[in-house]
Amino acid sequence: MTQPPFPSTAHSSACTCALHARRLFTGGLLAGGALLAWPALAREGVEVGARSSFANIVSADQIEQAAGQQYRQMQQQASQKNALAPADHPQLVRLRAIAQRLIPYTYEWNERARQWRWEVNLIGSKQINAFCMPGGKIAFYYGILDQLKLSDDEVAMIMGHEMTHALREHARERMGKTMATRGAIEIGAALLGLGGGGRLAADMGGQLLTLQFSRDDESEADLVGMELAARAGYDPHAGVTLWQKMAAASQGAPPQFMSTHPSGPTRIKDIEKNLPKVEPLYARAARPEQRFEPPKPQARPASANDRPSN
Repeated sequence: MTQPPFPSTAHSSACTCALHARRLFTGGLLAGGALLAWPALAREGVEVGARSSFANIVSADQIEQAAGQQYRQMQQQASQKNALAPADHPQLVRLRAIAQRLIPYTYEWNERARQWRWEVNLIGSKQINAFCMPGGKIAFYYGILDQLKLSDDEVAMIMGHEMTHALREHARERMGKTMATRGAIEIGAALLGLGGGGRLAADMGGQLLTLQFSRDDESEADLVGMELAARAGYDPHAGVTLWQKMAAASQGAPPQFMSTHPSGPTRIKDIEKNLPKVEPLYARAARPEQRFEPPKPQARPASANDRPSN
């Protein structure tokens, strides 16, 4: 598929005694059964399960390093084709502004996110797709903004969804499961003198853009992403309109973005079911100071050499 270019337009964060006395006091109460247990404070927002132990098989540092290398390679390839949006492109400015609002709310979901070097880039392609690789490496394809005419709220839903895949370490989990299976096979092969050990880590980077997440991963990404967006001041109801647009775009061949996702009606029902959990967060959230528009329709059909108008 031919990618529309993005010509560059610009050069491109007390006392020991008191403590002892307290121990005696509480110890006496406990012995007498006088203490009442306080109920655990309920977390406000969506509810998801614990992260899979399979993620522990793969080093977080290693997978984030591999993701960074793969991301830079993608940037270089796009730049060589004049398909990497310059820093002042209006839609890239938009994406980065939305990301900056969401990022502070990612830390609760993964402490490593505080140290990530978050990046957001826009690729000149008609594909309806977006992703976030481990370590906070985000890319949107121009087609998803242009063809779906996404509002800022809808962009925030997609971005939050993709961020969640990185935060919940879905790629790390999937690789861990693969290594748990293939690793056992390769150990057996090594014992038989057939070699093959050490190959698993070598192709890690190449796997990151082709991994298929499970239905549970995708549902989790929908819910956590909706919460991230709501806390950042974006209307969580946009999750419904987003997937309605996706469903309309999927007539014929489904967009790549939906290739491994639950069906539109299923995820819309799940989003609607969980809206009451995030509506209070949105009600209290500060609203974005700036709003952006989706790409404007072009006056004539786009050709391979057209630059998007905004």
